[in-house]
Amino acid sequence: MKREDRGDSGRRHIHRRSDWRRRFHSTDRNADDGSDGPSAGPSPRAEESSSGRTSASSSGATAPAPELPGFYFDPEKNRYFRLLPGHNNCNPLTREMLKVKEQERKRSQMLAEDEHPRKKAPRAGLNSMLLHQKRHLGVLSPNSYCRLVHEVKVSEMKRHKLEVQSSESSSPNTDNFCLIVADSACERVFTVNDVSHGGCKYGIMNFRGCTKGSLSVEMCDNLYFTNRKVNSVCWASVTHSDSHVLLCLVGISQTPGCVSLLPASLFSNSNPDQPGMLCSFKISTAWSCAWCLNPQADNTFSTGLSRHVIVTDAVSGRRQMYSTGSDVLAQQFAHRDPVLFNGCRSGEIFSIDLRQRGRGRDQSWKACRLHQGSAVTSIRLLQDENYLLAADMLGKIKLWDIRVRQSVMQYEGHHNEYAYLPLHLNEQEGLLLAVGQDCYTRLWSLRDGHLLRTIPSPHPGGKNSIPNVVFSSQLGGRNGLPGLLMAVCHDLYYYPYNSDYQEGLASEAQG
Repeated sequence: MKREDRGDSGRRHIHRRSDWRRRFHSTDRNADDGSDGPSAGPSPRAEESSSGRTSASSSGATAPAPELPGFYFDPEKNRYFRLLPGHNNCNPLTREMLKVKEQERKRSQMLAEDEHPRKKAPRAGLNSMLLHQKRHLGVLSPNSYCRLVHEVKVSEMKRHKLEVQSSESSSPNTDNFCLIVADSACERVFTVNDVSHGGCKYGIMNFRGCTKGSLSVEMCDNLYFTNRKVNSVCWASVTHSDSHVLLCLVGISQTPGCVSLLPASLFSNSNPDQPGMLCSFKISTAWSCAWCLNPQADNTFSTGLSRHVIVTDAVSGRRQMYSTGSDVLAQQFAHRDPVLFNGCRSGEIFSIDLRQRGRGRDQSWKACRLHQGSAVTSIRLLQDENYLLAADMLGKIKLWDIRVRQSVMQYEGHHNEYAYLPLHLNEQEGLLLAVGQDCYTRLWSLRDGHLLRTIPSPHPGGKNSIPNVVFSSQLGGRNGLPGLLMAVCHDLYYYPYNSDYQEGLASEAQG
């Protein structure tokens, strides 16, 4: 009797297994015929089953749907969809498309949340009222109070679109921003735009801040076009602070690359006597450039090339070449001493003291050698010049102590795989900013590495729509207010500290 029962149960088990195979293969054939795939909903037979089975199926409905090879389960439609690259369906699904769809859903959700006043504090229990109370009681020092106030203000920034004023108002900007760099006063921003028919155009936007909290933007009329790509830009102080712009152009065909030093007055609307180009140096493709502000190396700039660094005197044209063994993707001069810091594709970070004459192949002239671990895309020196920030193509942002040559902090959350992405440092307010390859702008506390806010891009993400940002405590000059300037695609956005920004615009328009 027990054997018969055991045999019956075995046959029932085999029957259920074959029945499952029959159902799966039938759905597989249906998918080949053009149907979406197996449905996750209950079948008619299951609805006609006993109450016990119905309760079991209802309890299991809340469980996640099992993964089937070659299928994707859509929880909204409660169905499986076939995943076959190159399938003849009208709308084939791939994992890449699903990933993009999920990223776009997340971005839209974060944008909707940013439209409302932020209630979530950057840190637990941190708000303006609590900070005022602690300051009144003497619990917080003035420096700590200012730093924490900036963190609260950053969490409350809201997006506003800026209209760029131009004499050619009938032809609005339709070319995507690919680079923006502000001068030291954040009154002017040098812009590089991709032109639809190829090449680039570049010019200067002038910003003017108002005590009422508004910000106006005026684009210069003298835009310059080039059929070559602009790889790197920095402001240069030749005759006075930020008097020139250093521009690195990539060579094409038989035309070699060059480094041009352009007077900023060249892009002024009010100056009828436009000076010519100060100087131009033929050079192979430059990845990076930097201007030296130390008087011991006056009028000196550097360019980072493939396996070389060239330091040039802009007046005499005299050059010094250093063989590095790797492409130099990031550069910055120190202010106190004529020392140049370099970040390489190999992950190495090293400094060059321009006062030393040795340039031998043994590379003994390299000082303060650090190893980031991946291609270094950006480096930033802190004011005391004992610490250095570095970002790489693995998405790692590290703070290095140059004295002990060790990493002392890491800032989590940045995303990068292969893009050339800069770091933005505002040490006065204790903030670090970086735009990731996923098109999100992230702000960290420089002091302890805490992620304060993640800002989604106003446009759908893509490799050609990574935002460019500028952050300043006085955006627009002396009367400017702290805020974030974001250029994405062909649009310009402003994230001000003050919540009454729109009221300031209205009152200025009435006045």
